[in-house]
Amino acid sequence: MKIGFIVNPIAGMGGPVGLKGTDNMVEKAIALGAKPVAPQRAMRFLKRVKENGLAVGNMFITCPGMMGEEEAKEVGIDARILPMRRKERTTAEDTKKAVVMLTSRSYHVDLIVFVGGDGTARDIFDALEERRSETSVLGIPAGVKMYSGIFAVNTYEAAEILEAFMNGEASITEFEIIDADETAIRRDRFAIRLHGYLKGPYLPMRIQGAKQVSPETLDEKENQLAIARFMIENMKPDASYILGPGTTVKALCDLLGVKKTVLGVDLYLKGRMINDVNEEAILKNVKDWKNAWIIVSPIGGQGIIFGRGNQQISPEIIKRVGKERIIVLATKSKIQRFKGGVLRVDTGDFEVDEMLRGYIKVLTDYGEWRFLPVK
Repeated sequence: MKIGFIVNPIAGMGGPVGLKGTDNMVEKAIALGAKPVAPQRAMRFLKRVKENGLAVGNMFITCPGMMGEEEAKEVGIDARILPMRRKERTTAEDTKKAVVMLTSRSYHVDLIVFVGGDGTARDIFDALEERRSETSVLGIPAGVKMYSGIFAVNTYEAAEILEAFMNGEASITEFEIIDADETAIRRDRFAIRLHGYLKGPYLPMRIQGAKQVSPETLDEKENQLAIARFMIENMKPDASYILGPGTTVKALCDLLGVKKTVLGVDLYLKGRMINDVNEEAILKNVKDWKNAWIIVSPIGGQGIIFGRGNQQISPEIIKRVGKERIIVLATKSKIQRFKGGVLRVDTGDFEVDEMLRGYIKVLTDYGEWRFLPVK
């Protein structure tokens, strides 16, 4: 088979520094100390591909420089390089140009695998739509939010999906491509729309699926408030609480009488709230890690607790807090929508992901806990 491989090297850089995305924010992300995320994830995927023997007998066609060539060389995969010119700092046009070439008569790939986020998925959709191409696509998560359904859960699952696709064991289905307004999100306003659909290989439990918005029902609100009341009764006044995004965590903050950044991460210290913090601010302000807690709520439909929209809570922070002081909040209706009834993690750090796997306690109502598997 011929596999097209595209890396968006700037994807995900806005996550740890709290920018909630990287679209039109690369310079600011770099100024805040952001480091490239996508190249490392690309190499993890390619390393697994090589270990599984998928590079033997199949042709990988990729882009010059950090858009795929450098990652393939680092891992030791002999890939064919597209004869395309790209800008020094890659843009959406570079991604679209690569898609046009990969789907041309000269290459005509069987599958396009890309490393990036929702913005990259949107660019690939636009390029395929313009060419009226139905080439299958698989996304390797490296962005900030990744609300679209085209992505594998993580780099390792992506390699398994690719192998199943090559062996004819993966069904082909349509996945939602979600277009998020990052400017609105930075203003703490949730604004997304369906951009279209891309065809791609599907394996149950290995594809993350699209984000589902929490229902605005009375039962849902009452469930959130019950969770919040129990949490407040059990919070320690001298502890530090790192609060992830979402409406369930916001219900907790509403009862506390403090403002919550719904689409960001906040820090609650001894009755004082520090809003919209990034990784650096958390590391600076938390003084006693043995009395620090992380409170998160899984992404609706996906069940992911770390690695989507909350990269400010970095692997280093998770290691300092420890699994035993991570509190997961999820309403009963949200749990019912998790595929397979499991939670997912994709921090980008293999050791931290392994630390989090197993079972974790989830607060589902007032005084009601459930143990859910983390994979």
